[in-house]
Amino acid sequence: MAEVSMDYDAVQRMADGFSRSADTLQAVSRALEVAIGILKASAFLGMVGNMALAHYLEGIKPNVDRLAATCEELSMDLIGAIISLRDGDYSGSQRFV
Repeated sequence: MAEVSMDYDAVQRMADGFSRSADTLQAVSRALEVAIGILKASAFLGMVGNMALAHYLEGIKPNVDRLAATCEELSMDLIGAIISLRDGDYSGSQRFV
């Protein structure tokens, strides 16, 4: 069996980076949601061009949400790898060899 080793601090920093990225992207998503609401309200009041901008932002928001979810998943996967290796579970070690 191949020896498996990991720089726990480096992997933890990567997990923390992905977690911070997920938090930032979730904040961006919330800001987009607010902006879309404001643009739709102003379009209702006669600023028709704002409806097109709201529609454009509605196309961006799902991508931001998916990217935030992916970053969160990567963070959790890295934390899981740290925990598994520390606990002596080498069943997923082939990913890191």
